[in-house]
Parts: sequence; C-alpha cells; structure tokens
Amino acid sequence: MGSGKTLVGALVAERAHAPFADLDLMVEDKAGMPVADIFATHNEAAFRALEKELLPVALQPGTVVALGGGVVMDDDNWALISKRAVTVYLDASFPTLWDRIGHLPGRPLIARRSREEVEAMFESRRPRYEQAAHRVDAGRDASAVAADVMKHWSD
Repeated sequence: MGSGKTLVGALVAERAHAPFADLDLMVEDKAGMPVADIFATHNEAAFRALEKELLPVALQPGTVVALGGGVVMDDDNWALISKRAVTVYLDASFPTLWDRIGHLPGRPLIARRSREEVEAMFESRRPRYEQAAHRVDAGRDASAVAADVMKHWSD
C-alpha cells in the first residue's frame, strides 16, 4: 500500500540479475482486467482467491516478488511465503504512505474510505508485516531502499 514494493522489487531484480514477479500484475493478467475492475466487477474475495492461486507460481526460487499488502494476511499464504522466500518489510510511516497513494485512482481498498479508515486498515496489518525476517526503511527514495534490500537478498 504505497511502500514501493513494485519499484523496489524491480530494482532489486535488475541489480541481482534475477527474474521479477509482481503478484498484482499476475492477477490482472489472469483476470484480464485491472485490480480495481476485479473489485468493482466481482469483489475483494474474488481478488484474494486469484492471489492465493497465483502465489505459489510467483514464489519460484531466485525470483524477486512484489506482494500486495493484503496477501500476507491469510495465514496459509503467510506460511507459504515464509517457507519459500526471504521476507522483507518495506516499512514506511502511514503519513508517508498516504502522501504517496492517498490521491491516486485505481486503489480499490482506499477508494471511498477516509484517511482514518485506511490508517486503521494499515495498523491492523502492521503486526503481520513486522513478522518479516527483515525490515527496511521505505521512507526514502527507491534506489536507497533497493540497496538495503539487496543486502538481505544476498545473505
């Protein structure tokens, strides 16, 4: 949710000469429509089912994967992610995240929600995010964040 997962993931993959997968883009490809349209045409449960189906495909050895912030909330998904991947929490304050995404269209989980509601959702997810093996300050430019993630990628 605005932490820079896609950009940072792509930078890490490029620097590591590794494949890159973005789970949201994989879901869009499978559904044949943008995430916002999946939510509008179907619902969040349909989106989450596609995430769950495609997650094992994304988590291939040696692949850098950008995961949407909600996928980790499912306990089975988190168990799979923890088993197959080096987990890195891109930690940014809520005000930073809100500055990045609060005004952007096409974000179905924040559309028609107040800043307070979105912050409550973020805070409800934070304990799971904090279970990641590594934490990187994502309140900086993407290149610096990627450099820190690379340190964990090559552990």
